[in-house]
Amino acid sequence: MAHAAQASPEQITHPDGRVELSDPASIADSRYGNAELAPTRLPERHWTTYNYAALWMGMAHNIPSYLLAAGLVALGMNWLQAFLTITLGNLIVLVPLLLNSHAGTKYGIPFPVFARAFYGVRGANFPALLRAFVACGWFGIQTWIGGQAIYVIVGELAGSGWSGASSVGGHPWTMWLSFFFFWALQMVLIWRGIEALRRFENWAAPLVTLAFLALMITVLVKAGGFGPILSQPSKLGWDADFWKIFAPSLMGMIAFWATLSLNMPDFTRFGKGQRQQVIGQIIGLPTTMSFIALVSIITTSGTVIVYGSAIWDPVELTRRFENPVVVTIGLIMAILATMSCNVAANVVSPSYDFANALPRWLNFRTAGLLTGVIGIVIQPWRLISDPSIYIFVWLSFYGGLLASVAGVLIAGYWFVDRTNLFLADLYLPNGRYWYAAGWNWRAVVATLVGSLLAVGGAYSNPGAGPFPADGLIPFLQPLYDYSWVVGLVAGFLVYLLLTIVSPIRHPAPTHAVESY
Repeated sequence: MAHAAQASPEQITHPDGRVELSDPASIADSRYGNAELAPTRLPERHWTTYNYAALWMGMAHNIPSYLLAAGLVALGMNWLQAFLTITLGNLIVLVPLLLNSHAGTKYGIPFPVFARAFYGVRGANFPALLRAFVACGWFGIQTWIGGQAIYVIVGELAGSGWSGASSVGGHPWTMWLSFFFFWALQMVLIWRGIEALRRFENWAAPLVTLAFLALMITVLVKAGGFGPILSQPSKLGWDADFWKIFAPSLMGMIAFWATLSLNMPDFTRFGKGQRQQVIGQIIGLPTTMSFIALVSIITTSGTVIVYGSAIWDPVELTRRFENPVVVTIGLIMAILATMSCNVAANVVSPSYDFANALPRWLNFRTAGLLTGVIGIVIQPWRLISDPSIYIFVWLSFYGGLLASVAGVLIAGYWFVDRTNLFLADLYLPNGRYWYAAGWNWRAVVATLVGSLLAVGGAYSNPGAGPFPADGLIPFLQPLYDYSWVVGLVAGFLVYLLLTIVSPIRHPAPTHAVESY
Protein backbone atom coordinates (compact mmCIF):
# COMPACT_ATOMS: atom_id res chain seq x y z
CA MET A 1 0.00 0.00 0.00
CA ALA A 2 1.43 3.41 -0.97
CA HIS A 3 2.01 5.97 1.74
CA ALA A 4 1.62 9.70 1.42
CA ALA A 5 4.81 11.75 1.20
CA GLN A 6 6.08 12.53 4.67
CA ALA A 7 6.48 16.18 5.58
CA SER A 8 10.09 17.17 6.14
CA PRO A 9 11.66 20.22 7.76
CA GLU A 10 13.11 23.32 6.17
CA GLN A 11 16.70 23.60 5.07
CA ILE A 12 18.75 26.76 5.18
CA THR A 13 20.97 27.83 2.30
CA HIS A 14 23.75 30.13 3.50
CA PRO A 15 25.30 32.91 1.37
CA ASP A 16 28.36 30.75 0.58
CA GLY A 17 26.07 28.03 -0.83
CA ARG A 18 26.36 25.57 2.04
CA VAL A 19 23.12 24.04 3.25
CA GLU A 20 21.99 22.75 6.64
CA LEU A 21 18.73 21.74 8.31
CA SER A 22 16.99 24.42 10.34
CA ASP A 23 15.96 21.72 12.85
CA PRO A 24 18.49 18.83 12.95
CA ALA A 25 16.46 17.09 15.64
CA SER A 26 13.72 16.48 13.07
CA ILE A 27 15.60 13.50 11.61
CA ALA A 28 17.06 12.23 14.88
CA ASP A 29 14.46 9.48 15.25
CA SER A 30 14.72 8.22 11.69
CA ARG A 31 15.71 4.58 11.38
CA TYR A 32 17.90 5.63 8.44
CA GLY A 33 20.16 7.95 10.39
CA ASN A 34 22.45 8.28 13.39
CA ALA A 35 24.77 10.94 14.78
CA GLU A 36 27.59 10.20 12.29
CA LEU A 37 25.36 10.05 9.21
CA ALA A 38 23.42 13.26 10.03
CA PRO A 39 24.39 16.46 8.13
CA THR A 40 27.39 18.20 9.64
CA ARG A 41 26.42 21.46 11.36
CA LEU A 42 28.10 24.60 10.04
CA PRO A 43 30.21 25.26 13.19
CA GLU A 44 31.73 21.79 12.69
CA ARG A 45 32.65 22.46 9.05
CA HIS A 46 36.07 23.96 9.67
CA TRP A 47 38.57 22.02 7.53
CA THR A 48 40.88 24.40 5.65
CA THR A 49 42.86 24.22 2.41
CA TYR A 50 45.86 22.96 4.39
CA ASN A 51 43.80 20.23 6.05
CA TYR A 52 42.80 18.84 2.64
CA ALA A 53 46.29 19.20 1.19
CA ALA A 54 47.75 17.47 4.27
CA LEU A 55 45.10 14.76 4.06
CA TRP A 56 46.14 13.95 0.49
CA MET A 57 49.83 14.17 1.35
CA GLY A 58 49.20 11.66 4.12
CA MET A 59 47.16 9.37 1.89
CA ALA A 60 49.35 9.58 -1.22
CA HIS A 61 52.72 9.31 0.55
CA ASN A 62 52.34 5.66 1.33
CA ILE A 63 54.01 2.43 0.40
CA PRO A 64 51.32 1.18 -2.05
CA SER A 65 51.68 4.52 -3.92
CA TYR A 66 55.40 3.83 -4.05
CA LEU A 67 54.70 0.27 -5.20
CA LEU A 68 52.60 1.57 -8.10
CA ALA A 69 55.48 3.37 -9.76
CA ALA A 70 58.04 0.76 -8.76
CA GLY A 71 55.77 -1.93 -10.19
CA LEU A 72 55.68 -0.16 -13.56
CA VAL A 73 59.48 -0.11 -13.63
CA ALA A 74 59.50 -3.80 -12.72
CA LEU A 75 57.13 -4.43 -15.66
CA GLY A 76 59.64 -2.87 -18.07
CA MET A 77 58.87 0.86 -18.29
CA ASN A 78 61.64 3.43 -18.03
CA TRP A 79 61.43 6.37 -15.63
CA LEU A 80 59.70 8.71 -18.10
CA GLN A 81 57.05 6.19 -19.17
CA ALA A 82 56.18 5.29 -15.59
CA PHE A 83 56.06 8.94 -14.48
CA LEU A 84 53.80 10.00 -17.37
CA THR A 85 51.46 7.05 -16.79
CA ILE A 86 50.97 7.87 -13.11
CA THR A 87 50.71 11.65 -13.56
CA LEU A 88 48.13 11.33 -16.34
CA GLY A 89 46.11 8.83 -14.30
CA ASN A 90 45.89 11.17 -11.31
CA LEU A 91 44.94 14.18 -13.41
CA ILE A 92 42.10 12.14 -14.91
CA VAL A 93 40.77 10.81 -11.60
CA LEU A 94 40.86 14.32 -10.09
CA VAL A 95 37.86 15.26 -12.27
CA PRO A 96 35.25 12.81 -10.87
CA LEU A 97 36.80 13.23 -7.44
CA LEU A 98 36.11 16.98 -7.39
CA LEU A 99 32.67 16.56 -8.98
CA ASN A 100 31.56 14.18 -6.22
CA SER A 101 33.25 16.23 -3.48
CA HIS A 102 30.93 19.18 -4.13
CA ALA A 103 27.87 17.58 -2.49
CA GLY A 104 29.78 16.80 0.70
CA THR A 105 30.74 20.44 1.20
CA LYS A 106 27.38 21.86 0.14
CA TYR A 107 25.19 19.58 2.26
CA GLY A 108 27.54 18.24 4.95
CA ILE A 109 26.73 14.61 4.11
CA PRO A 110 28.92 11.50 3.76
CA PHE A 111 29.07 9.37 0.62
CA PRO A 112 26.40 6.75 1.48
CA VAL A 113 23.86 9.48 2.30
CA PHE A 114 24.77 11.31 -0.93
CA ALA A 115 24.18 8.07 -2.85
CA ARG A 116 20.63 7.87 -1.43
CA ALA A 117 19.61 10.74 -3.70
CA PHE A 118 20.07 8.50 -6.76
CA TYR A 119 19.95 4.89 -5.56
CA GLY A 120 17.20 5.41 -2.97
CA VAL A 121 17.31 5.54 0.82
CA ARG A 122 17.67 1.77 0.98
CA GLY A 123 19.27 1.24 -2.43
CA ALA A 124 22.31 3.33 -1.45
CA ASN A 125 23.54 0.29 0.47
CA PHE A 126 24.34 -1.33 -2.88
CA PRO A 127 27.11 1.09 -3.95
CA ALA A 128 28.11 1.81 -0.33
CA LEU A 129 28.79 -1.83 0.53
CA LEU A 130 30.53 -2.35 -2.82
CA ARG A 131 32.84 0.51 -1.89
CA ALA A 132 33.19 -0.74 1.68
CA PHE A 133 34.41 -4.22 0.79
CA VAL A 134 37.00 -2.79 -1.60
CA ALA A 135 38.21 -0.55 1.23
CA CYS A 136 38.46 -3.58 3.51
CA GLY A 137 40.77 -5.19 0.97
CA TRP A 138 42.91 -2.06 0.84
CA PHE A 139 42.96 -1.84 4.63
CA GLY A 140 44.29 -5.38 4.78
CA ILE A 141 46.99 -4.68 2.17
CA GLN A 142 48.23 -1.58 3.96
CA THR A 143 48.14 -3.29 7.34
CA TRP A 144 50.23 -6.17 6.04
CA ILE A 145 52.80 -3.68 4.70
CA GLY A 146 52.91 -1.80 8.01
CA GLY A 147 53.31 -5.10 9.82
CA GLN A 148 56.26 -5.94 7.58
CA ALA A 149 57.95 -2.68 8.59
CA ILE A 150 57.48 -3.45 12.30
CA TYR A 151 58.79 -6.98 11.76
CA VAL A 152 61.95 -5.64 10.11
CA ILE A 153 62.55 -2.96 12.78
CA VAL A 154 62.30 -5.43 15.65
CA GLY A 155 64.48 -7.86 13.69
CA GLU A 156 67.21 -5.23 13.37
CA LEU A 157 67.14 -4.66 17.13
CA ALA A 158 66.43 -8.17 18.43
CA GLY A 159 68.52 -10.21 16.01
CA SER A 160 68.04 -13.53 14.27
CA GLY A 161 65.86 -15.00 16.98
CA TRP A 162 63.09 -12.69 15.81
CA SER A 163 63.77 -12.70 12.07
CA GLY A 164 64.37 -16.44 11.92
CA ALA A 165 61.33 -17.48 13.97
CA SER A 166 59.51 -20.64 13.02
CA SER A 167 57.08 -20.42 10.12
CA VAL A 168 53.30 -20.40 10.43
CA GLY A 169 51.20 -20.26 7.26
CA GLY A 170 54.22 -19.48 5.10
CA HIS A 171 55.50 -16.58 7.24
CA PRO A 172 57.42 -16.36 10.55
CA TRP A 173 55.09 -16.20 13.53
CA THR A 174 56.78 -12.91 14.46
CA MET A 175 55.56 -11.46 11.14
CA TRP A 176 52.01 -12.38 12.09
CA LEU A 177 52.51 -10.81 15.53
CA SER A 178 53.75 -7.58 13.87
CA PHE A 179 50.75 -7.58 11.54
CA PHE A 180 48.23 -7.87 14.36
CA PHE A 181 50.03 -5.26 16.46
CA PHE A 182 49.84 -2.75 13.63
CA TRP A 183 46.20 -3.67 13.10
CA ALA A 184 45.42 -2.87 16.74
CA LEU A 185 47.33 0.44 16.55
CA GLN A 186 45.09 1.63 13.71
CA MET A 187 41.93 0.51 15.48
CA VAL A 188 42.91 2.73 18.43
CA LEU A 189 43.25 5.76 16.13
CA ILE A 190 39.88 5.23 14.42
CA TRP A 191 38.23 4.69 17.81
CA ARG A 192 39.28 8.23 18.76
CA GLY A 193 37.27 9.71 15.89
CA ILE A 194 37.61 11.95 12.82
CA GLU A 195 39.20 14.91 14.62
CA ALA A 196 42.01 12.74 15.98
CA LEU A 197 42.61 11.60 12.40
CA ARG A 198 42.77 15.22 11.14
CA ARG A 199 45.39 16.13 13.75
CA PHE A 200 47.41 13.01 12.99
CA GLU A 201 47.46 13.78 9.25
CA ASN A 202 48.60 17.37 9.85
CA TRP A 203 51.90 16.41 11.44
CA ALA A 204 52.52 12.98 9.85
CA ALA A 205 52.38 14.17 6.22
CA PRO A 206 55.57 16.30 6.16
CA LEU A 207 57.57 13.69 8.12
CA VAL A 208 56.68 11.01 5.60
CA THR A 209 57.71 13.28 2.71
CA LEU A 210 61.15 13.73 4.24
CA ALA A 211 61.53 9.99 4.77
CA PHE A 212 60.88 9.13 1.11
CA LEU A 213 63.32 11.84 0.02
CA ALA A 214 65.99 10.44 2.33
CA LEU A 215 65.52 6.95 0.86
CA MET A 216 65.91 8.30 -2.67
CA ILE A 217 69.03 10.32 -1.84
CA THR A 218 70.65 7.29 -0.21
CA VAL A 219 70.14 5.15 -3.31
CA LEU A 220 71.26 8.02 -5.58
CA VAL A 221 74.56 8.26 -3.74
CA LYS A 222 75.12 4.51 -4.04
CA ALA A 223 74.18 4.55 -7.76
CA GLY A 224 76.49 7.45 -8.62
CA GLY A 225 73.89 10.16 -9.26
CA PHE A 226 71.03 10.65 -11.70
CA GLY A 227 72.97 9.89 -14.87
CA PRO A 228 73.08 6.09 -14.72
CA ILE A 229 69.42 5.96 -13.62
CA LEU A 230 67.91 8.26 -16.25
CA SER A 231 69.93 6.67 -19.03
CA GLN A 232 68.39 3.22 -18.47
CA PRO A 233 66.45 2.24 -21.60
CA SER A 234 62.88 1.03 -21.53
CA LYS A 235 62.52 -2.71 -21.99
CA LEU A 236 59.29 -1.97 -23.85
CA GLY A 237 60.36 0.85 -26.17
CA TRP A 238 57.63 3.18 -27.44
CA ASP A 239 56.00 0.83 -29.90
CA ALA A 240 53.27 -1.82 -29.56
CA ASP A 241 54.87 -3.51 -26.53
CA PHE A 242 54.63 -0.29 -24.52
CA TRP A 243 51.08 0.61 -25.54
CA LYS A 244 49.92 -2.92 -24.70
CA ILE A 245 51.10 -2.33 -21.11
CA PHE A 246 50.21 1.38 -20.99
CA ALA A 247 46.40 1.13 -21.31
CA PRO A 248 45.76 -1.33 -18.45
CA SER A 249 48.47 0.37 -16.37
CA LEU A 250 46.76 3.75 -16.81
CA MET A 251 43.45 2.21 -15.74
CA GLY A 252 45.23 0.79 -12.70
CA MET A 253 46.65 4.20 -11.80
CA ILE A 254 43.18 5.77 -12.06
CA ALA A 255 41.61 2.91 -10.12
CA PHE A 256 44.10 3.44 -7.29
CA TRP A 257 42.05 6.47 -6.18
CA ALA A 258 38.74 5.42 -7.74
CA THR A 259 37.60 4.58 -4.22
CA LEU A 260 38.20 8.14 -3.01
CA SER A 261 36.51 9.59 -6.10
CA LEU A 262 33.34 8.10 -4.64
CA ASN A 263 33.66 8.69 -0.92
CA MET A 264 35.49 12.02 -0.76
CA PRO A 265 32.24 13.57 0.61
CA ASP A 266 33.14 11.70 3.82
CA PHE A 267 35.83 14.37 4.24
CA THR A 268 34.54 17.38 2.30
CA ARG A 269 31.46 17.43 4.54
CA PHE A 270 33.75 19.14 7.08
CA GLY A 271 34.98 21.84 4.66
CA LYS A 272 34.76 25.57 5.37
CA GLY A 273 33.72 26.07 1.74
CA GLN A 274 34.05 24.78 -1.80
CA ARG A 275 37.16 26.85 -2.48
CA GLN A 276 39.05 25.30 0.43
CA GLN A 277 38.35 21.70 -0.54
CA VAL A 278 38.91 22.22 -4.28
CA ILE A 279 42.24 24.04 -3.93
CA GLY A 280 43.39 21.73 -1.15
CA GLN A 281 42.72 18.65 -3.26
CA ILE A 282 44.28 20.10 -6.41
CA ILE A 283 47.40 20.90 -4.39
CA GLY A 284 47.31 17.60 -2.55
CA LEU A 285 46.55 14.80 -5.03
CA PRO A 286 48.21 15.20 -8.46
CA THR A 287 51.31 16.99 -7.18
CA THR A 288 51.86 14.57 -4.31
CA MET A 289 51.29 11.47 -6.41
CA SER A 290 53.62 12.78 -9.12
CA PHE A 291 56.24 13.47 -6.46
CA ILE A 292 56.01 10.04 -4.87
CA ALA A 293 56.02 8.47 -8.34
CA LEU A 294 59.23 10.28 -9.26
CA VAL A 295 60.87 9.35 -5.97
CA SER A 296 59.81 5.71 -6.39
CA ILE A 297 60.93 5.52 -10.03
CA ILE A 298 64.35 7.03 -9.33
CA THR A 299 64.85 4.86 -6.26
CA THR A 300 63.74 1.61 -7.91
CA SER A 301 65.77 2.33 -11.06
CA GLY A 302 68.75 3.00 -8.80
CA THR A 303 68.40 -0.42 -7.17
CA VAL A 304 68.91 -2.03 -10.59
CA ILE A 305 72.34 -0.37 -10.73
CA VAL A 306 73.26 -0.90 -7.07
CA TYR A 307 71.86 -4.39 -6.45
CA GLY A 308 71.49 -5.81 -9.96
CA SER A 309 67.70 -6.08 -9.94
CA ALA A 310 64.69 -3.84 -9.33
CA ILE A 311 63.68 -3.85 -5.65
CA TRP A 312 60.14 -2.50 -5.82
CA ASP A 313 59.31 -2.91 -2.11
CA PRO A 314 60.72 -0.01 0.00
CA VAL A 315 60.60 -2.12 3.17
CA GLU A 316 62.77 -4.75 1.52
CA LEU A 317 65.08 -2.02 0.19
CA THR A 318 65.50 -0.43 3.61
CA ARG A 319 66.59 -3.80 4.98
CA ARG A 320 69.61 -3.71 2.63
CA PHE A 321 71.15 -0.75 4.46
CA GLU A 322 73.91 -1.59 6.93
CA ASN A 323 73.33 1.06 9.63
CA PRO A 324 70.65 -0.20 12.06
CA VAL A 325 69.81 3.37 13.12
CA VAL A 326 69.09 4.33 9.49
CA VAL A 327 67.01 1.19 9.00
CA THR A 328 64.99 1.84 12.15
CA ILE A 329 64.29 5.50 11.38
CA GLY A 330 63.35 4.67 7.79
CA LEU A 331 60.94 1.94 8.77
CA ILE A 332 59.31 4.04 11.50
CA MET A 333 58.56 6.57 8.76
CA ALA A 334 57.18 3.74 6.64
CA ILE A 335 54.84 2.82 9.49
CA LEU A 336 53.68 6.45 9.79
CA ALA A 337 53.14 6.62 6.02
CA THR A 338 51.08 3.48 5.99
CA MET A 339 49.00 4.45 9.01
CA SER A 340 48.29 8.00 7.77
CA CYS A 341 46.95 6.62 4.49
CA ASN A 342 45.26 3.51 5.73
CA VAL A 343 43.02 4.95 8.40
CA ALA A 344 41.97 7.94 6.27
CA ALA A 345 41.45 6.19 2.95
CA ASN A 346 40.37 2.72 4.00
CA VAL A 347 38.65 2.87 7.39
CA VAL A 348 36.71 6.16 7.36
CA SER A 349 34.68 5.25 4.28
CA PRO A 350 33.59 1.72 5.22
CA SER A 351 32.84 2.97 8.72
CA TYR A 352 30.21 5.26 7.21
CA ASP A 353 29.17 2.63 4.66
CA PHE A 354 28.55 -0.15 7.18
CA ALA A 355 26.86 2.30 9.55
CA ASN A 356 24.60 3.33 6.66
CA ALA A 357 23.49 -0.30 6.25
CA LEU A 358 22.76 -0.76 9.96
CA PRO A 359 22.50 2.73 11.47
CA ARG A 360 20.80 1.52 14.64
CA TRP A 361 23.39 -1.17 15.28
CA LEU A 362 26.66 0.32 14.04
CA ASN A 363 28.27 3.69 14.61
CA PHE A 364 31.50 5.11 13.19
CA ARG A 365 33.70 3.30 15.73
CA THR A 366 32.08 -0.15 15.71
CA ALA A 367 31.84 -0.10 11.91
CA GLY A 368 35.56 0.73 11.81
CA LEU A 369 36.26 -2.36 13.90
CA LEU A 370 34.21 -4.45 11.47
CA THR A 371 36.32 -3.05 8.62
CA GLY A 372 39.44 -4.21 10.42
CA VAL A 373 38.14 -7.74 10.86
CA ILE A 374 37.15 -8.10 7.19
CA GLY A 375 40.55 -6.69 6.20
CA ILE A 376 42.17 -9.71 7.86
CA VAL A 377 39.75 -12.29 6.43
CA ILE A 378 40.45 -11.10 2.86
CA GLN A 379 44.08 -12.39 3.12
CA PRO A 380 45.90 -9.27 1.87
CA TRP A 381 49.31 -10.95 1.76
CA ARG A 382 48.15 -12.78 -1.36
CA LEU A 383 47.03 -9.62 -3.22
CA ILE A 384 50.41 -7.87 -3.29
CA SER A 385 52.65 -10.88 -3.84
CA ASP A 386 53.04 -10.09 -7.55
CA PRO A 387 53.03 -6.67 -9.35
CA SER A 388 51.04 -7.99 -12.32
CA ILE A 389 48.26 -9.25 -10.03
CA TYR A 390 48.41 -6.08 -7.94
CA ILE A 391 48.03 -3.72 -10.92
CA PHE A 392 46.10 -5.68 -13.55
CA VAL A 393 43.82 -7.88 -11.44
CA TRP A 394 43.13 -6.13 -8.14
CA LEU A 395 43.22 -2.49 -9.29
CA SER A 396 41.73 -2.87 -12.77
CA PHE A 397 38.84 -5.09 -11.71
CA TYR A 398 37.49 -3.08 -8.80
CA GLY A 399 38.27 0.20 -10.61
CA GLY A 400 35.79 -0.75 -13.33
CA LEU A 401 33.10 -1.62 -10.77
CA LEU A 402 33.42 1.61 -8.82
CA ALA A 403 33.67 3.75 -11.96
CA SER A 404 30.12 2.83 -12.92
CA VAL A 405 28.92 4.10 -9.52
CA ALA A 406 30.83 7.36 -10.05
CA GLY A 407 29.14 7.74 -13.44
CA VAL A 408 25.68 7.44 -11.86
CA LEU A 409 26.50 9.97 -9.12
CA ILE A 410 27.88 12.54 -11.55
CA ALA A 411 24.95 12.15 -13.95
CA GLY A 412 22.38 12.37 -11.16
CA TYR A 413 23.87 15.21 -9.15
CA TRP A 414 25.12 17.51 -11.92
CA PHE A 415 22.78 16.79 -14.84
CA VAL A 416 19.50 15.51 -13.41
CA ASP A 417 19.22 17.32 -10.07
CA ARG A 418 21.54 20.22 -10.99
CA THR A 419 23.19 20.03 -7.51
CA ASN A 420 19.85 20.65 -5.75
CA LEU A 421 19.04 18.08 -3.05
CA PHE A 422 16.34 18.00 -0.38
CA LEU A 423 18.41 17.29 2.69
CA ALA A 424 15.88 15.87 5.14
CA ASP A 425 14.39 13.53 2.55
CA LEU A 426 17.70 11.70 2.42
CA TYR A 427 16.92 10.36 5.89
CA LEU A 428 13.14 9.88 5.80
CA PRO A 429 11.03 7.02 4.44
CA ASN A 430 8.36 7.75 1.84
CA GLY A 431 9.94 11.06 0.87
CA ARG A 432 11.51 12.34 -2.32
CA TYR A 433 14.25 9.70 -2.40
CA TRP A 434 12.15 6.70 -1.43
CA TYR A 435 11.45 5.80 -5.08
CA ALA A 436 10.05 2.21 -5.09
CA ALA A 437 10.37 0.61 -1.64
CA GLY A 438 13.53 2.65 -1.07
CA TRP A 439 15.25 1.68 -4.36
CA ASN A 440 15.76 3.56 -7.63
CA TRP A 441 15.98 0.80 -10.23
CA ARG A 442 17.49 3.17 -12.81
CA ALA A 443 20.68 3.66 -10.81
CA VAL A 444 20.99 -0.06 -10.08
CA VAL A 445 20.56 -1.01 -13.74
CA ALA A 446 23.06 1.66 -14.85
CA THR A 447 25.61 0.37 -12.33
CA LEU A 448 25.15 -3.26 -13.37
CA VAL A 449 25.39 -2.46 -17.08
CA GLY A 450 28.46 -0.26 -16.54
CA SER A 451 30.13 -2.93 -14.39
CA LEU A 452 29.37 -5.70 -16.89
CA LEU A 453 30.87 -3.74 -19.78
CA ALA A 454 33.88 -2.68 -17.70
CA VAL A 455 34.92 -6.00 -16.16
CA GLY A 456 32.90 -8.64 -18.02
CA GLY A 457 35.88 -9.21 -20.30
CA ALA A 458 38.37 -9.57 -17.42
CA TYR A 459 41.31 -11.70 -18.51
CA SER A 460 44.69 -12.78 -17.23
CA ASN A 461 47.82 -13.91 -18.98
CA PRO A 462 48.22 -17.69 -18.61
CA GLY A 463 49.40 -18.49 -15.09
CA ALA A 464 49.36 -14.83 -14.04
CA GLY A 465 45.89 -14.39 -12.58
CA PRO A 466 42.47 -15.85 -11.81
CA PHE A 467 40.73 -15.02 -15.10
CA PRO A 468 40.68 -17.03 -18.36
CA ALA A 469 43.09 -15.86 -21.03
CA ASP A 470 40.30 -15.00 -23.49
CA GLY A 471 38.23 -13.17 -20.85
CA LEU A 472 35.24 -14.07 -18.67
CA ILE A 473 33.02 -12.95 -21.57
CA PRO A 474 35.31 -13.15 -24.62
CA PHE A 475 33.67 -10.50 -26.81
CA LEU A 476 34.04 -7.96 -23.98
CA GLN A 477 37.74 -8.68 -23.50
CA PRO A 478 38.99 -5.60 -25.46
CA LEU A 479 37.05 -3.31 -23.09
CA TYR A 480 38.82 -4.61 -19.98
CA ASP A 481 42.04 -2.75 -20.78
CA TYR A 482 39.98 0.44 -20.46
CA SER A 483 37.83 -0.75 -17.56
CA TRP A 484 37.64 2.48 -15.55
CA VAL A 485 36.74 4.69 -18.53
CA VAL A 486 34.20 2.13 -19.80
CA GLY A 487 32.55 1.85 -16.39
CA LEU A 488 32.37 5.62 -15.84
CA VAL A 489 30.99 6.46 -19.29
CA ALA A 490 28.54 3.55 -19.36
CA GLY A 491 27.16 4.25 -15.87
CA PHE A 492 26.80 7.94 -16.73
CA LEU A 493 25.06 7.44 -20.07
CA VAL A 494 22.77 4.59 -19.03
CA TYR A 495 21.52 6.50 -15.99
CA LEU A 496 20.80 9.61 -18.06
CA LEU A 497 19.07 7.53 -20.73
CA LEU A 498 16.86 5.71 -18.22
CA THR A 499 15.80 8.96 -16.53
CA ILE A 500 14.78 10.30 -19.94
CA VAL A 501 12.94 7.15 -21.03
CA SER A 502 11.34 6.61 -17.61
CA PRO A 503 11.30 10.00 -15.81
CA ILE A 504 11.58 10.01 -12.02
CA ARG A 505 8.36 11.21 -10.41
CA HIS A 506 9.23 12.62 -7.00
CA PRO A 507 6.48 13.49 -4.52
CA ALA A 508 6.05 17.23 -4.25
CA PRO A 509 8.28 18.67 -1.50
CA THR A 510 6.33 19.79 1.53
CA HIS A 511 8.97 22.11 2.92
CA ALA A 512 10.38 25.44 1.88
CA VAL A 513 13.99 26.31 1.30
CA GLU A 514 15.09 29.57 2.82
CA SER A 515 18.34 31.50 2.78
CA TYR A 516 19.87 34.40 4.59
